[in-house]
Amino acid sequence: MYRLSPGLAVVSTVDFFTPVVDDPRAYGRISAANSLSDIYAMGGKPILALNLLCCSQERIPSRVIRQILAGGEEKVREAGAYTGGGHSIEDPELKYGLCVTGLVEPGKVVRNSGARAGDVLVLTKPLGVGLMTTGIKHGLLRPPAIRKVTRVMEELNAAASRAMMRTGVNACTDITGFGLLGHTLEMAEGSGVVIEFDMGRLPVMPEAYEMLKAEAIAGGLWANKDFVRSRVSLKGVSDAEMNVLCDPQTSGGLLMSVPEARADKLMRLLGRAGVQRARVVGKVLAKGAGHVIVKH
Repeated sequence: MYRLSPGLAVVSTVDFFTPVVDDPRAYGRISAANSLSDIYAMGGKPILALNLLCCSQERIPSRVIRQILAGGEEKVREAGAYTGGGHSIEDPELKYGLCVTGLVEPGKVVRNSGARAGDVLVLTKPLGVGLMTTGIKHGLLRPPAIRKVTRVMEELNAAASRAMMRTGVNACTDITGFGLLGHTLEMAEGSGVVIEFDMGRLPVMPEAYEMLKAEAIAGGLWANKDFVRSRVSLKGVSDAEMNVLCDPQTSGGLLMSVPEARADKLMRLLGRAGVQRARVVGKVLAKGAGHVIVKH
């Protein structure tokens, strides 16, 4: 974030990755939505995007590239921003994403380090995306489930961010590659608090557990699990559930830490904005060294 004046700052972020679905236009939409997410997590408004494309002209037909870029442009326009070109390089492995610039008021920036004891935690999208996209790569996920997870990943966090800013929250992070527990630990440590999740309240797409049984598991899950293991306490949580909590997410939801007195307002605003998958999933217990508890 760069402050331009007392009342205005720009925030810049970048993200890109390899395909997570077979449909090139959907891949473009998903990658763009994921790239825009950090702006929304801070309470900002995207204004400008630049394409980042790595591909092999010999291996990837030009019509496929056009579909990927068209999908990305759809999401940039939906966000109310503009695409100002970008950059491409020759690469044997296809990758696409955006560099995004947004605007935010410095005094209203939402950080991931402001959670306070007594806050309620709200998560706006279900978990299990990484397991399901790995299932797609292995040809294990059925078409209805592919369509479901694609819709989740394509959904912008714009409406959730607007509801957050109208409510007033203490902290927010988007849930992406480090999984729910990894990003929550970052919030707990930065805020100096202990965070508790109720496993029964966490929204998980059931197909994720099917993919676990089929061993369609991304390597990032194991890395995330090793990273958080010593700083997470589990109470009645199965190993399968722990794996879902460590599953790397693509274009995941926002995790907001909101004062308890405002939680009902936030849920009402999210519902009116069409963020139907949002759930109250836990609470901030007390000041501490940065720890997460998951209980049934």
